Parts: sequence; structure tokens; C-alpha cells
Amino acid sequence: MNRRNCLKGMAGAAGLLLLPTAPAWAQQTEPPMIAGPDPATKTPAFRVPPGTVDTHTHIFGPPDKYPYAAKRPYTPPAAPLDMFQALHAKIGVDRAVLVNATVHGTDNRVVLDAIAQSNGRYLGIANIDDSTTDAELDALHQGGIRGCRFAFLSRLGGTPDLGRVERAAARVARLGWHIDLYFEAIHIADFLPVLARLPTPYVIDHMGSWHADLGTDHPAFGALLDLLRRDDKSWMKITGPERVSAMGPPFHDAVPVARKLIEAAPDRVIWGTDWPHPNVTIMPNDGDLVDLIPLYAPDPVQQRKLLVDNPVRLFGFQS
Repeated sequence: MNRRNCLKGMAGAAGLLLLPTAPAWAQQTEPPMIAGPDPATKTPAFRVPPGTVDTHTHIFGPPDKYPYAAKRPYTPPAAPLDMFQALHAKIGVDRAVLVNATVHGTDNRVVLDAIAQSNGRYLGIANIDDSTTDAELDALHQGGIRGCRFAFLSRLGGTPDLGRVERAAARVARLGWHIDLYFEAIHIADFLPVLARLPTPYVIDHMGSWHADLGTDHPAFGALLDLLRRDDKSWMKITGPERVSAMGPPFHDAVPVARKLIEAAPDRVIWGTDWPHPNVTIMPNDGDLVDLIPLYAPDPVQQRKLLVDNPVRLFGFQS
């Protein structure tokens, strides 16, 4: 198996769109255990500006209080709120967007409870499905949810139901939510018609799951850049360099990918850690990830857009 095919099969997912045919993990009796985050977070050399928002992070459990879904693709070690808060204290980040993960299914309590304790510093992204009622959507919004997430990864198998994204977007548009999408940009042509029809903004996770070894001159990457330039509904998360990199730490081969994306839509890019990094092949240190920021965006003005101004505008944080 060559490296490219291997990476396509190993890209992590924190959310899951149900597929017409059950993916392999749904047939497992015991979901595989995955590694936890690096506990020895480094103090980064780069100091993020006040008000920085980590726009993509997860909380797992503790499972005795927030049980994992019975049908889940993996079992993570607990990464609870206090551990998450210690991480942010170490790297100097003030605010966060908590993305509910696949392992918690459509039970969004782990995110809602953390938001309720944050004094306005956290907002969230929920998992919903067609059975979620309008009253439940309203309650999620009141609780600080600002979007819903769907993932489409080739390793999950089957053909994704993109119509489900359109149905969700039609229902959450009245709340001002956006759609969070995790897909591989190598397949971007399959998504363009649906993206054009969405009535809401949409955010593409993890730099479009691009593979650095494909380079930035690839036609599919060019199509991704073109989408960012021409569609004002499109946003990009500059996250997951450990998923993009072909070389491993310090993931510098992901920098040209990030720079191209930032140049394409400087006012619609946002940054995040993806802590605690579920399903990665090489576990990063979050201090090192912070030190990539000035490589992505050397200009302090663009750094502030990436870390503060853009996410405040998208999610509606109080200034």
C-alpha cells in the first residue's frame, strides 16, 4: 500500500454522517481503542493574541457521566473538561468551539454542559439527525450551539447521502447556524453542486483533508482554492497539520497548504488545535501546533484575523 492510499484510509473523523450501507466499524463488537493526547504540552514560543479562539476541539467523557454511543468507530481515553482547560491555560488560548464527536453520537450534553460553565468563552457544534425536532434545535441554540457537523471520508465506505446535509441546512438556516463538513478535497467535484445550493455558510475541516505529498498545484486543490475565492459562504479551518503532513513532525510540509488556503480567503479562515487529536497516526504536541501559526500567517494583521476576528464573526462570540 502506498503512502497516499494509506493516509486516505487513516484520516480521523470526529463526526459521522450515516451511510446507506453500514461501515465496517458499525459491525464491530468492540470498537478499537485510540491513543490519548500528548500529556506533556510544551509552552509555545508564539504568543497568541488575547481573545484567540480554538475553533475545533473535542471533549471525551468522562464516560461514566457522558457515556459513549454503543455504535461508535473508536473508543478514546477520557479527555474531560478539566484536562481541556489545562491545555488552553498552557498554550494561552482564551476561547473555544467544542465540536461534539462521533463517540457521543447525537447526545450533545458533554458540549452543552461545558458551554454552560464557560461564562461565554465556549460555543459548540452539535451532532443532529433527521429525527432531531425543531424544539430540540431551539434548545441547542439556546445552549450555545452554532452549527452541525457531517463527515464524508472514503475509509468509512459506502456512498454518503448528501441530501441529508441539504435537509439539515434548510432547517438550521433560521437559527443562523453553519454546516461543518469533513471531506477529502481530492473528491471536491462530488460536493460542489450541493455546496452551491446550501442556504447557510459552510466550514470545511482540516484544510480539506489535503495530502501535502500531492502538492498545491494539483487540479483538485486548485478547485478548492477557487471555491474559497468565489463563494462567500465558504470557510476553511486551518487545523490538522498532522493529518496533512507527509513528513511528520514538525509538520512543516503542511505550511504551504495552509498559506495557499489563507491567501484564497483571508477573511474566512479560522484556526484550531483538534485536541485531543482522535485517530491520528502521529500524535502532535499542541505547543508545537501553536508555533506553526506564524509560519501559516507571518503578518500580525492576518494572524489576528485567523485567530480572533474571523471566528468572532462566524460564531458570534462577544467581542
